[in-house]
Amino acid sequence: MINVQQAKQFINESVSYTNIQILPLLQAFGLVTANDIIATVSIPNFVQSSMDGYAIKFADKDNDLQIIGEMAAGTTESILIRNGQAARIFTGAPLPEGADTVVMQEKVAVENGMIKILDDKIILGLNVRPKGSEVTEGQVAMQKGTYLSAAAIGFLAGIGCAEVSVYSPPDVSIILTGNELQEQGKPLKFGQVYEASSFQLKAALQKAGIKNIGVMHAEDDPESLKKCLKYALATSKVVLLTGGVSVGDYDYVPAAAEACDIEQKFHKIKQKPGKPLFFGIKGTTTIFGLPGNPSSSLTCFYEYVLPALEKMMNLPGSVTKTAAIATHDYIKPQGLTHFLKAYHNNGNVTPLHAQESYRLHSFAQANCFLVLPEDSEGCKGGDSVEVHLLPL
Repeated sequence: MINVQQAKQFINESVSYTNIQILPLLQAFGLVTANDIIATVSIPNFVQSSMDGYAIKFADKDNDLQIIGEMAAGTTESILIRNGQAARIFTGAPLPEGADTVVMQEKVAVENGMIKILDDKIILGLNVRPKGSEVTEGQVAMQKGTYLSAAAIGFLAGIGCAEVSVYSPPDVSIILTGNELQEQGKPLKFGQVYEASSFQLKAALQKAGIKNIGVMHAEDDPESLKKCLKYALATSKVVLLTGGVSVGDYDYVPAAAEACDIEQKFHKIKQKPGKPLFFGIKGTTTIFGLPGNPSSSLTCFYEYVLPALEKMMNLPGSVTKTAAIATHDYIKPQGLTHFLKAYHNNGNVTPLHAQESYRLHSFAQANCFLVLPEDSEGCKGGDSVEVHLLPL
């Protein structure tokens, strides 16, 4: 049995899969660019007004000027202004030929088709956006490794980029094990529980940007499990099994993994919840055997599976480590790292009720884990403790 730090190091060193894909711009939202993006045009591709006002020659700023026309945004034909002339202009419109400065409309007096400039602080080029001021043709507009936020998507759209090369999400398969699991919408028979793991894992995967998620249910039978696992290995780059990873008579995951030639990296971690966590590799496919208890399964997802997925997609880690002040005492024996469901607010963290591995009610209220190291005996109210903020 290994400790938490060793397990995370094994995973980080073992995960190698990356896939580069060209996607339409909106489908790339939330992903990371896999190449530099080169501007194919200059933006703006003309000298542009940044203000409603009047386009002039700066040398004419002290003269009364004749208004000879106007330029609106979207205008495709230019006009020429000569000495002693000005043109009405609107934000986003191209400057008339011969103009070099825009005076705000509030800074002029207009009478009988003439304007007098009332701005004594006017400077050459005022309220003018030079051609290529956003990006120049042939320039690197966005570097490889950039996270595609809403603003990044808008920027790329604004420079005419219709598709982008990104590190794409891996296909993921979830294999549920356990004859006790019942589908939602059907009555529970004696000894059955409603299946929840696929719902919480799919939700967490979708939050992480995973789009292709398959779900299978293997009966508590070695052959059924091997059949599902072989199919998942052939169709996915990440396989998540839930349940069947402990040492009971019906815990078939380790044997099925061996039968499918999966290289086991570790099985069992010095932690609570989620001690019987399995991790293995087959080629470029990553396999996690998660505990069957929903709370344990989701804890292991955030601590181990999500960082592996983010590495595959070159995403920054979304589980944020910080320090906070514990509001209550919590006592534990030495020997295991404890991940406590907790609530973080204004630098304080409160361990929640119902820490048992089968209970999700407190998890539904949690926004973090309060982490107590294996060599500690807990914490007291007022202690500074480690907190992992969850990407909810």
